[in-house]
Amino acid sequence: MAYWEWGDADNPDVVVCVHGLSRQGRDFDVLARALAPRWRVVCPDVVGRGRSDWLEQPFQYQLPQYVADMVTLLARLRACRLAWVGTSMGGLIGIGIAGLASSPIDALVLNDIGPAIAPDGLRRIAGYVGQPAHFASLDDGARYLWSISQGFGQHTAEQWMALSRPMFVADGDGWRLHYDPRISSAFAALDASAAQSGEQALWGLYDAIRAPTLVLRGAESDILAAATAAAMAARGPRAVLHEIGGVGHAPTLVAADQVDTVTAFIAGSLPAR
Repeated sequence: MAYWEWGDADNPDVVVCVHGLSRQGRDFDVLARALAPRWRVVCPDVVGRGRSDWLEQPFQYQLPQYVADMVTLLARLRACRLAWVGTSMGGLIGIGIAGLASSPIDALVLNDIGPAIAPDGLRRIAGYVGQPAHFASLDDGARYLWSISQGFGQHTAEQWMALSRPMFVADGDGWRLHYDPRISSAFAALDASAAQSGEQALWGLYDAIRAPTLVLRGAESDILAAATAAAMAARGPRAVLHEIGGVGHAPTLVAADQVDTVTAFIAGSLPAR
């Protein structure tokens, strides 16, 4: 598993930032630059994405595999104090680790995700993840990503290209998305019974979390329903809920106000020594 690292590698206070389903660790460049003066920041490419290896068996692209991989990474980092920032899938992985009896996570930020995932959003994502796509230029690729990422909210052209460029890898005379298209296989196997069981298991983990928790919700999100976010504020770690206007799924943590919200929460949860 590849990861991107910022700040002092000997700093015992670490922030791990984990991306969404089809994204990669470079999504957090802006946030990492803001955090790096005070914390060591590690932004992994989850297996099957970016520069990390692909799995031989596509059915392994599921939460238990991702949690196991991240537990191994956390052991390697040897953090004394650890904050976790997880967007979408990265937040589910964070719930899986933070809910463990001896979790190493001391502060948790869940970016537009919770134990219950709205079905409309799942169907939207399933409609494009893993679909074959080849682009003549990075500009073409960036335009395609924008067409499926309206929920990210408004960005300048420069900001959008910075988020888009790491999402592609050269392929012949063009570019392809930088992930294993088989990551979509878990969607094909998901039925109503499995979804309900998974939701119950995630609520159980969430209720076991003891770390201070911040939930960011895009006000127009089709993944994290308002009722689910409210429940997350009322049970388990009783998360602090912060809603971001003009954004759906999911806030990119590029805008200054979003970066400041995350930075302030981590600073409050892991005060200076």
